[in-house]
Amino acid sequence: MPQDETMAVQSSSTQSSDRVLLEVRGLKMWFPITQGLILQRRVGDIRAVDGLDFFIRRGETLGLVGESGCGKSTTGRAILQLYRPTAGQVLFEGTDLTRLRGEALRRMRRRMQMIFQDPYASLNPRMTVGNIVGEPLEVHNIGKPEERRQRVQELLEVVGLNPYFVNRYPHEFSGGQRQRIGVARALAVNPDFIVCDEPISALDVSIQAQIINLLEELQDKFGLTYLFIAHDLSVVRHISDRVAVMYLGKIVELTTRDELYSNPLHPYTKALLSAVPIPDPVVEEKRQRIILEGDVPSPANPPSGCRFRTRCGLRMDICAEVEPEWRETAADHWVACHRV
Repeated sequence: MPQDETMAVQSSSTQSSDRVLLEVRGLKMWFPITQGLILQRRVGDIRAVDGLDFFIRRGETLGLVGESGCGKSTTGRAILQLYRPTAGQVLFEGTDLTRLRGEALRRMRRRMQMIFQDPYASLNPRMTVGNIVGEPLEVHNIGKPEERRQRVQELLEVVGLNPYFVNRYPHEFSGGQRQRIGVARALAVNPDFIVCDEPISALDVSIQAQIINLLEELQDKFGLTYLFIAHDLSVVRHISDRVAVMYLGKIVELTTRDELYSNPLHPYTKALLSAVPIPDPVVEEKRQRIILEGDVPSPANPPSGCRFRTRCGLRMDICAEVEPEWRETAADHWVACHRV
């Protein structure tokens, strides 16, 4: 059964009793490769995201993990239509965002926001904190000037900053404080869904826990839904309800957090988990580390069949010929591997 048909079965059986906020069907994001300075011609594509199917229930956190360059951040941006997808659907409460343009898309963007990875690059150094946090309110024409100023002060207080910092500039804050400003900006228009694009990877370890705790508190307080993108599996285990593992533009395994860490099925997932340190010297000594062979293939020329086969120690002949079926091996545990 093709992957999109399989996912349709998953959607109908799994989502019927759950409130699904966001559903992604066959999402692709290809970037063209061109040659020539004047008469440019297309000679290929970078297949950053190549056919994703998943959904996110209202109020939950879906963790999206994988090594650098696998397409995690591109997925988040394509969902929010910051990149217009090459193919596929992004259904937000049943509305296909890929078909929206202009004012209709702008209205939907009030309900979707993003927290960016680098708090040093995502804040305009020429704008005060008050202007940065209040800009979404102006863009969407929410409230009068005095109401906006009051709203900005409330938001700064919510994220743990002094509300009287509104006239300061980003360079006057530490990295953790800047990320709190980014969180306040994302909350300004009362969104339902937030893409957290590695929001702690640029911060000190001592600050990371503070930001994670803040995100969890805000989720409980405002009923937020998160797509949490990260490469740190220990952080994902702490904050996520379900976890999707991504490799070279494809999701290879998706299940609940506890199931993934206790019973990983895909060889790539097992390799990732084997690299996570365990604070128990007895367990750590007995555990076998899985070392992957070779380098990640180019997304411009991905391997045939299973994309992980070039680095997999369990590969078979069929892995080079047939793309593995995306199927449910247990309740809410999906995997794409011939060995499973």
